[in-house]
Amino acid sequence: MGLESYIRERLKKKDILLMTHIVLGYPSLDAGMDTIRTMVEAGVDIMELQIPFSEPTADGPVIVHANQKAIENGATVKGCLEIAGQAARAFDIPFLIMSYYNIPFKHGVGRFAEAMAGAGLKGAIIADLPPEEGMEYLAAMQKNSLEPIMLFSPTTSSERMRFIASFAGGFIYCVARKGVTGKETDFSKDIENYLARCREETDLPLALGFGIKEKADIDFLKGKAEIAVIGTQSIRIMERDGLPAVGDFIRGLR
Repeated sequence: MGLESYIRERLKKKDILLMTHIVLGYPSLDAGMDTIRTMVEAGVDIMELQIPFSEPTADGPVIVHANQKAIENGATVKGCLEIAGQAARAFDIPFLIMSYYNIPFKHGVGRFAEAMAGAGLKGAIIADLPPEEGMEYLAAMQKNSLEPIMLFSPTTSSERMRFIASFAGGFIYCVARKGVTGKETDFSKDIENYLARCREETDLPLALGFGIKEKADIDFLKGKAEIAVIGTQSIRIMERDGLPAVGDFIRGLR
């Protein structure tokens, strides 16, 4: 089943889906599958698995620290793709790769897409790659039946949204605000109006990320977006209270 079809089908049973973000190799190389299992068992619908990068420009201090520690721990692209493949084979939800373009570029864009497809992944979020500079990547994704998840932001014009959406697959990742992950997001009329504008420019499902921290944020998004993305907050909870608390946190978001 394609990613968009999966999302549509899942929404027949749930009023909003949850997507979580983890950094592969953090807090250790061996912890990845335990973290993934905990989140899947807690009811996560989609997961984005970040391949660590030395300069994660869209990420705030919590995820930057996780990237740095994962690299220190010896995380490699090959090793991360192996863990992602294990997860895709073990659990019946879609898994996506999230990273920055330097990773597939250095690995070889075609080989990277082939490796993702071979691992059973559904697509990728490359946070710093505009369509104009990503034609090789987009062609490789299409060749391997992978979804390129594209990003909107509040400063994206409506015309630009339509252009970006023409290259997108699966869903659109709507960045909630300017800046990096993990900062405060005001879930207010501005977010509602922004998502309504996104909705006008694409028929794809909408995911909203950056700053979701509690059930009230999820409740606010119901009927406005199809997917709520949780990243920084789950890492904070894991660091403070341990992995079992992350499962409790995710279950509580419902």
